[in-house]
Amino acid sequence: MMKSLDRFVRALRRLPGVGPRQAERFAAYFLRASQGETEEFITALSSLKQDIKLCPVCFAYSDTEPCTICSDPDRDPGQICVVEDPQDIEAIEKTGAYKGLYHVLHGAISPLDGRSAEHVKVRELLARVQQAKEPVREVIIATDPDSEGETTALYLADLLRGQVGQITRIGYGVPLGGDIDYMDEMTLGYSLKGRTKI
Repeated sequence: MMKSLDRFVRALRRLPGVGPRQAERFAAYFLRASQGETEEFITALSSLKQDIKLCPVCFAYSDTEPCTICSDPDRDPGQICVVEDPQDIEAIEKTGAYKGLYHVLHGAISPLDGRSAEHVKVRELLARVQQAKEPVREVIIATDPDSEGETTALYLADLLRGQVGQITRIGYGVPLGGDIDYMDEMTLGYSLKGRTKI
């Protein structure tokens, strides 16, 4: 493979979910693309790095300071939903079911990978709760339902106990339209533990 092409393919392979074949297809696309298309892509990528920063309040990606959610007067400042990654906010926002604020950790605690609370935005969350203009009624922990997410959720619950009115964990389990007999034991176990009154 040519040196420049090989370098570009290796760079593309660093993207999440991009394997060797897909990287080669992307590279072939750019080789066939017009100069204008290529320059548009380069300009968009450059602008992304220059214009998008972390919101100084919630640490989501934003082109304004603070971000549009943190600066929205209609959002409930007494609720903070803690997520692992900025893209988790978009998933929650699409539901239309949450009207509070967010806090992005940028990862999860993972002792096996050498990632402690110092490596994610835990200290910033605690400072935010302690310095809030009005008391935080509820912190909703919406970390992933895996071992790192659970470790992080337990750590945050311990840390925030007594600092906020209530600490909750998002429910997870049986998806709407799912058949119970097709669910794995862990999913069903969490569904039973997270049951609610009707």
